[in-house]
Amino acid sequence: MPQLLTYLFVGLYSLTIAGIIAVIIADNRNPLKTMPWIIVLVFAPVVGLVFYFFFGQNLAKRRIIPRRTRRRITQRIEADGAAIASLPERHRPLAELLATTIHAVPLGGSRLTPYSDGRSKMEALLAEVARARHHIHVQYYILADDATGRSLRDALVARAREGVEVRVLYDDVGSVSASRRFLESMRAAGIEVRSFLHVQFPRFTSKVNYRNHRKIVIVDGRVAFFGGMNVADRYVEGVEWGLWRDIHFRVEGPAVAGLQASFLSDWSATTRRHVAGAAYYPPLAPLGDGLLQLVAGGPFGKWRALLQAESYAVARARRRIWIQTPYYLPSEVLDTALQSAALAGIDVRLMLPERSDSRVVDLASHSYLDDMMKAGVKILLFRAGFLHSKLLLVDDDLTVVGSANMDFRSFEHNFEINAFVYDPSFAARMEALFERDAASCRALSPGEWFRRPRYLRFAESFMRLFAPLL
Repeated sequence: MPQLLTYLFVGLYSLTIAGIIAVIIADNRNPLKTMPWIIVLVFAPVVGLVFYFFFGQNLAKRRIIPRRTRRRITQRIEADGAAIASLPERHRPLAELLATTIHAVPLGGSRLTPYSDGRSKMEALLAEVARARHHIHVQYYILADDATGRSLRDALVARAREGVEVRVLYDDVGSVSASRRFLESMRAAGIEVRSFLHVQFPRFTSKVNYRNHRKIVIVDGRVAFFGGMNVADRYVEGVEWGLWRDIHFRVEGPAVAGLQASFLSDWSATTRRHVAGAAYYPPLAPLGDGLLQLVAGGPFGKWRALLQAESYAVARARRRIWIQTPYYLPSEVLDTALQSAALAGIDVRLMLPERSDSRVVDLASHSYLDDMMKAGVKILLFRAGFLHSKLLLVDDDLTVVGSANMDFRSFEHNFEINAFVYDPSFAARMEALFERDAASCRALSPGEWFRRPRYLRFAESFMRLFAPLL
């Protein structure tokens, strides 16, 4: 009998491994991604099985929100959108790409006010929350139970007690440190609080790798905030080695409706309830001539809109490509596009933190710099603290800002929100911010870089193997 049970266990285990390998092959993934999974599952099946269920499942073909519900939410935005023909001719193919892959329509007449530090962002956010009359929608990857998080909670509770509708959507992994007491104190005041893709067994393994990295707040449908800053003390107080340098935006004008649609789509996906009504989309007068497209990128669906659009924009650059990102773990296509641009004589600058919040990620990021420097890319290391800003500046009239880092996780696994802004005046303002930060950087010299110890190069190359998981 024991021998029979052993045979049954081995047989079932082998069938499970074979079935997973068949699923991986049937997904038609990149062979460079498929082969490592097959090798690990064959030669280290126990380890491979665990890692596959946590990080290897491909949920891209599933639909997180029904098509009909998404259409109801976005219909109003599409009706108010500007024509792609209103864009400069050189940007129309990019706009068409975003419209085709993710239904992102150009929105005109929006004003974006930048905040480069957490204190000014929180002060502006709390002031708008205090003015709310109808609704407040809050979405963050990290909503911490600390002084900063409690200041926002208290402001939301105060408005909820005055009859304002308040909905809070937080990521279940990013906000893992938020205590039950902290969350329940909001629910007790009448605030609807939900976690995005709640991670618990047995569904834990299929969700832990897909996280909502968006940071959005909408107040009364008339003003919004979005960008790279979460709600936690470190975004305000800084880190032990210096300030926390980031970028976040106050949004006014038609783009507010686009951010509202993104939030309500995620809310519907989480609660299975559709929130609608004219009060969530009040008339918004245009405030300028610039156009933008909001790109709500995510792991579900056929296309990787953020990666495709940023790669396309980089490939069509004529004069410059300036980048700020806390982590540089790019896909091969984007890495090659940047190197090709530098080799073609385009001014390519990559600004990274000299020290980030993860030594492992630093090592993996640094493994990409050899080829970048050989191609002529200028590497700037921010020394005044932690650079967490996400910025892509192409030529003089295209800027990409938002929540997405330039890494595998943002392009492949996370739910992100970026704005592609077609506006020379906005680009000039972002250029000024970049130049200001450059004054706190040191330029990495090839002589210095290529003399680093062999053991460090090996550590960087080793950590690069895990780049898709970081």
